[in-house]
Amino acid sequence: VDVFQAWCGPCKPVVNLFQKIRSEVGSNLLHFAVAEVDSIDALGKYRGQCEPVFLFYTGGELVAVVRGADAPLLQKTILEQL
Repeated sequence: VDVFQAWCGPCKPVVNLFQKIRSEVGSNLLHFAVAEVDSIDALGKYRGQCEPVFLFYTGGELVAVVRGADAPLLQKTILEQL
């Protein structure tokens, strides 16, 4: 989940990375979503940050967090979680 604030917007360059990995590993294993923190109370702790935050869930549980649009770290985290 790409967590963002409206004044900053979602991290569009990372969408391409997710799409690339998704096509490589299969569409059933990886799902990508964006969420605006001001619209979701449960994401309140991520408000006021100017960097994107990526939350990784497996089976409904948070398993990893990546702060910032660090493509190599995101790719590594995605592949480790898959």
